Amino acid sequence: MQNLNPKVVWIFFFQFIIGGLFLLFFLMMFLGPIFAVKMADQTITPFFWILKITLPFALYLVFCFVWAKLTYRFWLYDITEDAYKIEQGVIWKRYVSIPYERIQNVDIHRGVIARLLGLSELRIQTAGFGGAQGKWGSFSEGRLPGISKERAEQLREELISKVKGKKQGL
Repeated sequence: MQNLNPKVVWIFFFQFIIGGLFLLFFLMMFLGPIFAVKMADQTITPFFWILKITLPFALYLVFCFVWAKLTYRFWLYDITEDAYKIEQGVIWKRYVSIPYERIQNVDIHRGVIARLLGLSELRIQTAGFGGAQGKWGSFSEGRLPGISKERAEQLREELISKVKGKKQGL
């Protein structure tokens, strides 16, 4: 099994930060007024407010970076003789084995942050998978983020050649 490119940690890191900020935004829409009323009654120094805001945010950044490193560590892939295999997940593991006969399309996607880091994402669509492609990424069955541009093109060509070599249809 092979690891992703180590630079993918930064992509995971920014994804976790953005996801957490959206969650915080929606929580503050509902819980913000409650805390605002409670805090208005107290006299607190500005230093305490700065500490109260920056300390949780700093801890959140550290948590996001550690989680990104763990995500990188536990995302593995392999091309075997019969199938393309992906293993991912820190707490809940997901094992995907895609036989070459089911592969319909192999795409390479490069987002803005990935291009800045020189990385690509390989997306493998299969027959019989009900996933779709959304605005924030692919829900393809065989998603492989954070590999170098050259490695993505090499994997794409290798997978296409293996698919062509297998017997297609009924």
